[in-house]
Amino acid sequence: MKERAKLQTSQTRKPIKLMTICIYLLISFGAIIMLIPFIWMLSTALKTQSEAIQVPPIWIPKIWHFENFISAWQAAPFATYMFNSLFVTVATTALQLLTSILAAFSFAKLNFKGKNLLFVILLATMMVPGEMLIIPNYVTLSKMSLINTYGALIIPWIASFFSVFALRQSFMSVPNSVYYSAKIDGASDWRFLWRILVPMSKSSIVAITMLQVIGSWNSFMWPLIVTNSDSLRTLPVGLQAFMTESGIQYPQLMAATTFVILPMAILYLFLQKYIIAGISRSGLKG
Repeated sequence: MKERAKLQTSQTRKPIKLMTICIYLLISFGAIIMLIPFIWMLSTALKTQSEAIQVPPIWIPKIWHFENFISAWQAAPFATYMFNSLFVTVATTALQLLTSILAAFSFAKLNFKGKNLLFVILLATMMVPGEMLIIPNYVTLSKMSLINTYGALIIPWIASFFSVFALRQSFMSVPNSVYYSAKIDGASDWRFLWRILVPMSKSSIVAITMLQVIGSWNSFMWPLIVTNSDSLRTLPVGLQAFMTESGIQYPQLMAATTFVILPMAILYLFLQKYIIAGISRSGLKG
């Protein structure tokens, strides 16, 4: 009987192991597909212009031209672009996080007249494509004389109902008994929010923060529209410096693109476990 049980156990384990191997192979294949554009970017950044446009293309250049990174940095005021991107990203992320936390707490834990109706109305705004807001936002900022200023780059993005919705789901997963216990102990809503609720929702807040940082850092269309001087350009917009009438300088363009991507890639590697945990928590609870 024992031998028969062992035989049945081994037979059931084989399909499970085979399925696990297939899943890992599929994930590995997907990872390789995702990495190909980044590998090509780094490869092109180390080529000459003739190698970059060669047909058929070559993956590994004969000589690695690291000087392309230096020439790309010197071809445009990338130090200014870097500062602008960093300043705008930090400002928009901090302000959006503040407004999102306060709004999410209001919808999750406070009771006020018309709360559900207001939430549904704001939720409906998520169905409006962002492209439809470009002209109204531009006209509004133009009337406020904010075009070609840091205000134009920051003000439209200090509030996001997507962030509010995600944080509300996370805040609602905290039992109301914790909130009522804190109120009985004499804690104000403000103290409960920052001392208890925010620390308990750290993973969700980190995920929302990272998504906003990536979105702000990689923003191209809006900074291109509302700025017209190099002193206010951000890094993605600065990549246009390598697109001239005589053609595109691909090695320098790919080297400059590396400057744009590298900080976000490093940041994501350090915070990936918080991002995955935060997204899963916000999407499954509440």
